[in-house]
Amino acid sequence: MRLEPRAPLPRPACIGDNTHMANTKPAKDTASPRKDAAPKTIALNKRARHDYALEDRYEAGIALQGWEVKALRAGRLNFSDSYAMILKGELFLIGAQITPLITASTHVLADDRRTRKLLLHQREIAKLIGAVERDGYTLVPTALYWKHGKVKLEIALARGKQAHDKRAAIKERDWARDKQRVMRRHNKDA
Repeated sequence: MRLEPRAPLPRPACIGDNTHMANTKPAKDTASPRKDAAPKTIALNKRARHDYALEDRYEAGIALQGWEVKALRAGRLNFSDSYAMILKGELFLIGAQITPLITASTHVLADDRRTRKLLLHQREIAKLIGAVERDGYTLVPTALYWKHGKVKLEIALARGKQAHDKRAAIKERDWARDKQRVMRRHNKDA
């Protein structure tokens, strides 16, 4: 078996130039979605779905401090009693509790229930002002999640449910669950 000699590597242009050692791969397709492009849920407000009839949903950014972002990554959030309010033409999240980590910085005074500003386009805020002031809707946060490395809050225009509405919703949910059980029992292949 005869081996052919390898071609020598080209000499670097200057000392320390290692461009010839670079691993040249074809460029990745930028049209394909990134792996982290899917939203990752931080928390859901299940109580809002039970207490309110949710109608329109909006995605808002939220202005956070650094320690709050770290606490959200650790999952330290409680926003079941929170709501959104419009003050002076701006939207704010009130009552959400982000518990600071023990390792939070010593020079920052962490207020876990501070009022946080929500970031929406002006035309969306105008729609929400009209719905809240004229039609009597409430702005309820329903979900908090990561999207492209940023924290997003889903808020919904909602109307409060009466007790009989809640009972009807529970009855419908139970019936759907029983219907699925019956269908599975009769269809063994599924």
